[in-house]
Amino acid sequence: MIKPVAPFRLDLTVWALRRRANNIVDRWDGKTYSRLLTLDGQAVDVSVTQIGPPNDPELKIEAAYAGFLPIKTALVTIVEQMLGTGRNLSEFYVLASGDAQLAQLAARFCGLKPPRFPTLFEALVNGIACQQITLTLGILLLNKLASNYGMSVRKESTTSYAFPRPEDLAGLEPRDIRRLGLSNNKARAIIELARMMTDKRLIPEDLEALDDETVLARLCQLRGV
Repeated sequence: MIKPVAPFRLDLTVWALRRRANNIVDRWDGKTYSRLLTLDGQAVDVSVTQIGPPNDPELKIEAAYAGFLPIKTALVTIVEQMLGTGRNLSEFYVLASGDAQLAQLAARFCGLKPPRFPTLFEALVNGIACQQITLTLGILLLNKLASNYGMSVRKESTTSYAFPRPEDLAGLEPRDIRRLGLSNNKARAIIELARMMTDKRLIPEDLEALDDETVLARLCQLRGV
C-alpha cells in the first residue's frame, strides 16, 4: 500500500500520464491503472487502485510476474515516482487561490499530481516521437514501438506491452522503426539515444546529482531533443 500526500486522485493523475485514450502502455479501465514494467529483465504486470477519498487516499498495488524477484521496494519506488504520490502541492493551491481563473482549474483538478515516466529513456523517446505532430498521432507511434519491440504478456484475450528498453532498440537501424511511421530524423534520434544508453555514454543516475541548467544543456546536445 502507498499513502499519497493528500489530496490525490488516481484517475486524474493517470489521465495526465496517458494523455490519450488510445495509449496501450498506460492503461485505465475507469478504476484501475495498469502497466507492464520491466524490472531486472523481467516483465511485471502492475495494477494500482485507489482506496479512500482524495483527502484520505491509499493506493493498493498488485504485481504479477513469473518466477521470484525481490522487487517490492523497487516497484513501490517506481510507482511513487510515476504518480507523484509524495508531491505536496499545498503552496500551489494557495497560489492558485489568488487568481480567479486558475482557482477554478485548481478546484476542478484537485488531486491531480504531476506524473513522470519511469525512465529517462521513455521520457526522451516520448519527447522525440511526439514533437511537431498531433499528440494523438504521437501516442499511436509510441504504441507501435511498444507492440513491435517491447516485452509483452498475454492474459486471456488481452496482450499488455511494456515500453521498449534501450537494449530493445539499440541493435536496430533507422529503417526498422521508420516503417512504423516515424520520420528518418526521429528514427535516427531514438536509435542513437538507445545506443548511448546501452554503451553507458548517457547514464541517467549521473544526471541526478547535477543542477537543472547542466542537465538541460547535456540533454539538448542529443539529436531530437
